[in-house]
Amino acid sequence: MARRTLMRSIAVGGAAIAAPSLLTACAGGSSDGSVSNKGKKVAPWPTFTPAKGPTPDLAPTTEGVQAGFTKYPEKLVQAMAEKPGTGKQKIKVMSITYGTPPKPVGSNKYWQAINEALGVEVEFTVVPDPDFRAKMSTMMSGDDLPDIINIGGGYVLPREAQFVKSRCADLSEYLSGDAIKDYPNLAAIPTYAWEGMGRIAGKIYGVPVERAKPQGGMFINREAFDKAGYKPGLSADDFRAVANDASQGKKYALGASTVSYFGYLYHGTWHGAPNQYQYKDGKFTDMFGTEQFKAALEYMRTLRGDGSYNSDATSISQVDLKTQLYNGTVRSMTDGWGAAISNLQGIKDAYTLDIAEPYAVDGASAVYEQNRGCFGYTIIKKTSKDRIKLMLRVLDWLASPFGSKEYELSHYGVEGTHFAYNKDGDPIPTELGLVESSTNLPFRYLSDAPQVLYFPGYPAFTKRAHAWEQKVVPLLQPNARFGLQSETFNKQGAAMQQALEDGVTAVVSGRKKVADWDSYYAKWQSLGGKKALDEFLEEAEAAK
Repeated sequence: MARRTLMRSIAVGGAAIAAPSLLTACAGGSSDGSVSNKGKKVAPWPTFTPAKGPTPDLAPTTEGVQAGFTKYPEKLVQAMAEKPGTGKQKIKVMSITYGTPPKPVGSNKYWQAINEALGVEVEFTVVPDPDFRAKMSTMMSGDDLPDIINIGGGYVLPREAQFVKSRCADLSEYLSGDAIKDYPNLAAIPTYAWEGMGRIAGKIYGVPVERAKPQGGMFINREAFDKAGYKPGLSADDFRAVANDASQGKKYALGASTVSYFGYLYHGTWHGAPNQYQYKDGKFTDMFGTEQFKAALEYMRTLRGDGSYNSDATSISQVDLKTQLYNGTVRSMTDGWGAAISNLQGIKDAYTLDIAEPYAVDGASAVYEQNRGCFGYTIIKKTSKDRIKLMLRVLDWLASPFGSKEYELSHYGVEGTHFAYNKDGDPIPTELGLVESSTNLPFRYLSDAPQVLYFPGYPAFTKRAHAWEQKVVPLLQPNARFGLQSETFNKQGAAMQQALEDGVTAVVSGRKKVADWDSYYAKWQSLGGKKALDEFLEEAEAAK
């Protein structure tokens, strides 16, 4: 499930306690602790070479609308000439998961099939989303690192860039410029994903896991919303009335969780605030101190007061919220595009899943979040060149394009075991395929092909999603912070983010007034927000 539409903080609970040891671990790895790109000779981005694949039914655009496939390709290509490994190598990998714990490899036919195809014995540690912050802190401060780690989920990790520079392999010589041609599937990752990942001290340290430019969506129960009077593009006042009408009898129009914070980034940008950070006219500014953002807080507070949000919005996990979406208790939730297929399968055709368009606010020009371009990035711990090349070959295999045999195996499993083709030729999961899956064992979070709009068994949703992207892509605004380095943000970003999210929760839930937001924003500034803006500005100017 890819959102993770919101930045999230590691500085919570026990994770915050582990941070000092992390700083110590990072400090000794390099004589130059700077992660800034300013004044550095930067490695060129990889030379982009599109992968050859099937012709889509719905055309993409250069601006960011994805290619759409209403049916599965009839003839699959073989993307890899040989296996990445010899069958004798072993590697340890780790990533976040939004599914349930996978069955052990000895009884997991999907895991076994991937290992066989890779020619590598993969020991996979999957970390559930609620535990990810603490697990990452423990892992980063320890001595025993996995070989491959995905830093995903949208979290802000303290001293993340310093850790990567200190403990992980500089991949520039393997991936920069034409060197990436040795890994043709990685070369097909669009440049915007590499830019969103960014360089550290001028070097390329990771492989981005590409994501579409639109930052997720507000997935809605279309029948429930239509019954309440919903129409795409309606006014903010009318949207409030729809949400109120759709929240009756212990049903809630708007679902929120402990990590979605009432969907505040959506409402903020729909009220005309910039997408978190903006670089314009020689200035670097943030959304959080704007009048538009405070107006969005007032609006969300009103929605909460109306009873339109689920009553447990400040205590329920994102995973449990999805269960409520499936059973109809909540009638919408903000989520990432990677979650669309699991949401479609989870509701079991009980209603039509759709995506809401931004409502209109008087006097404001709505923007839509353009995301980082990647579900985080994957790093490799420092090791020999031969081991690094092996792991890059593994990541290259996992990035095989849509329409290839390798993509089919990594995403759907083994035909006849994990999926079967339906009458329309779509790979539909079997009961075993819903358990032994790329959700529960997320190889696709380590590396993946550029995403397309294809939802097996749901061609109508592909058409709705493509039409929705045509509406919102012209509204996209990038978050100017992505790809830039700030010493202050790397050190204090988690605490800064926590101050913001504490404030959003307190104001929207009604424990504080909107006027109290200024104190939370002032705390954010004092924790490093103001200084980080200056450092981002320096980086942005240096990158011109």
